[in-house]
Amino acid sequence: MDTEGTHDGRTARGGRVPRPAGPPEPPPALPPKPSHAPTVGSPLATWARTPRPKAEPGVWRFGYVPRTGQEPEAGSGRTLLSGAILALIACVIVWTVMRNGYLPYWTVPVKVLTPGDWWTGDRWAALSGEPVKGTGGDVALPLYELLFDAALLYAFGRLGSWPKAWGLLIAARGRLVHAGAVGLLGLITLWMVSELALPVRMVVYPFLTLDAQAQSTNVATMGRADTVINVLIVAAFLWFALRSPVSDPRTATPAVPEDDGSTPEDGTDPAQWPQLRAAGLWEVAERLGGEVVGGRMNDVDYARIRRAWDSVQADPSRVRAFADSVRDKGAAACLHPSGDRDLPVRAARHDLLARQVLLGSVEDQERNPYARRGTPLALDPEVLGTSLLAVGPSGTGKTARLVRPVVESLALQALAGQAAVIAVGSAGTAGPGLGPDAGYDIVVRVGDPGSVHDLDLYGGTADPDEAATLLAEAFVGDVPGVDVRRAATALAQLLGPYRAVHGRFPAVPELRELLDGPSPALDALRHALADAGEQAMLRELDARARQHGAPADPGPALADRLALLDRPAFAGFFDTTGQGRPFSMRALEHPVRVRIDLPERGHADASRMLARLLLAQFNACAAARADRSLFAFLALDDASHTLTPETVRGVQRLRSVNAGVLLTLRALDDVPEALRTPLLGAVGCRMAFSGVTTWDGKRFAEAWGTEWVETRDVTHRTVFADQPLTRAIHAFRKMVTGKAVTTDAVTVRQVERERWSASELAHAVPPGCAVLSLTSVRGERAAPLLVRLSGTG
Repeated sequence: MDTEGTHDGRTARGGRVPRPAGPPEPPPALPPKPSHAPTVGSPLATWARTPRPKAEPGVWRFGYVPRTGQEPEAGSGRTLLSGAILALIACVIVWTVMRNGYLPYWTVPVKVLTPGDWWTGDRWAALSGEPVKGTGGDVALPLYELLFDAALLYAFGRLGSWPKAWGLLIAARGRLVHAGAVGLLGLITLWMVSELALPVRMVVYPFLTLDAQAQSTNVATMGRADTVINVLIVAAFLWFALRSPVSDPRTATPAVPEDDGSTPEDGTDPAQWPQLRAAGLWEVAERLGGEVVGGRMNDVDYARIRRAWDSVQADPSRVRAFADSVRDKGAAACLHPSGDRDLPVRAARHDLLARQVLLGSVEDQERNPYARRGTPLALDPEVLGTSLLAVGPSGTGKTARLVRPVVESLALQALAGQAAVIAVGSAGTAGPGLGPDAGYDIVVRVGDPGSVHDLDLYGGTADPDEAATLLAEAFVGDVPGVDVRRAATALAQLLGPYRAVHGRFPAVPELRELLDGPSPALDALRHALADAGEQAMLRELDARARQHGAPADPGPALADRLALLDRPAFAGFFDTTGQGRPFSMRALEHPVRVRIDLPERGHADASRMLARLLLAQFNACAAARADRSLFAFLALDDASHTLTPETVRGVQRLRSVNAGVLLTLRALDDVPEALRTPLLGAVGCRMAFSGVTTWDGKRFAEAWGTEWVETRDVTHRTVFADQPLTRAIHAFRKMVTGKAVTTDAVTVRQVERERWSASELAHAVPPGCAVLSLTSVRGERAAPLLVRLSGTG
């Protein structure tokens, strides 16, 4: 029950599941702590409880808070500042006029609404009188003045947009500027209260118990009241400083809720496994909840057991086995066949509940949509299922900033029983660049005698026609003038008879000898077929013999390409006798982690041919899987000279079979001219790193299309004055400034422009950044975004 049925598909060869690169070690009592925990400083329970709302493709959903509001207009900062200052000046003028008595009847409302004996003089004279000592007038007038001051501040604050100006011009400057501004406002308020400019004390004093005969006691009482008032004012400003935003309000920052250790009363706490409680497995849920609280479970365990429970729901007959496994092993239940519960090291931040890997953030600049500026950028199988093409020159970080984090994310998902990943890179760079050997179940080092695993040249198939098609695509798919279908037919005419006699496909030297034409091996094969009575296979062999030497015969081209693999460096590889441990793409039925190192340095042509073969085999095997619940993924760290017309068509079909590929290129020149446009159309995600050429940028610009934008054309026109005085003023101004007096005419138009032009892609993308467009398997799209990649480490 350790696999929960997620690893019970067809095996690769001979009924065996591919084994790890080395002997698996027994799982430790506690999983090793990764370099990047699910949430920095937060327990697994908080990580599980954090909301992950639905969002656009590429948004890091962990604690995501959508951005609100609209994009401020250009120059809004200056407009806000000038408006706020003008409103403040007007407020001070009105307040000064009222307080100094230049408008003596501004206190009329309070005197009309209060008893006349509170004020000196008769009924009408009281409208300009003073409050009578010992009456309610002592409280009413200061309170009215205080309320009037508050209303004045509110009115002019709304008029001058003070809250918006504060957030944009002060709070967005950082915590230090914000604290200094709040402190300055607090000091000004304390000074105005002490000088009785704000009648706060005059409102409080009438309520104090004072003794007319004890002046010193009264002074002490009023002093204590002043102290309390000052403390309350300081506390109010301190609360304002802590409550107010200290970041740019235009930027949405995901908020991670704090865990108070409480459990929701409705029983929906993800850390307590409500789905198991709802199914009646209370004991199992209690065991797993205890593992979470006790710190014995990590994010991989959590995701793996959830995946196992999903598979159990599809087959209720396995509920008992699932429950027994959890009771016996706790967080170590339903383990991956390798026995690993985590990767030895994590180079990026991952969220296994959303199946995302954090790559960086969207740049906060005008080229990006306002709602996406500053938001974290992440990739998941929803977008990787449409395949991704990344183009950038060497040294731009394609491996460290893109391939390594994505492969690492899929490897974690493989441990959770959710994916199968195959990473292909160059020997010598694939190890450090794509992760350590301990992070993979299978490591194939082609051309390295110390390699534990071999590579199945025929992809694990037993069908000669299928094997011939894949080999022909890899051998001559990039050779101009050679028909791939004729090459596949020629190979099938040899593979079928050989397998009928020997029960296996020929090894590389044997197949090369058969392709070279009449030879003792070919004669021996013919006699063996005759003895076995394989007349149909004899006709196939005779047809191959008749085609040999014809002008359109693909045999010589196939033999020449096969000679690249028939080298001493590859002796012992591509074994077909069953004595080795070959890896084949049929293993995509299982949550396997595979890394294949190609000998790019010494055998570049052979490496490219093997890369073509792996891509062709992946396209065929991913589509032929019986169980497509696992996300199958192939990452080619360098796809130069790898793509053919058929493989490009195969990539386009992967999104419908829950699979995808990641292809990186130094330039589109590494792809045949006729395939560049189809390739950009076949992938759903396109990525242009900094430093691409304008030729490559043009292709991306065409793929991303155009959009309607608003443009402003400003025309400067010289002003000619008719009046002598105006002409004199204009002449003086021109003499001082050196420029003629002009007036501006602004024309606003809607025009259609490229989202990113070829020149901008070549020259306006900063180092460490890339322009990325995303498409999900459901058809959701994200416009090209300028993103800053954080890299690994």
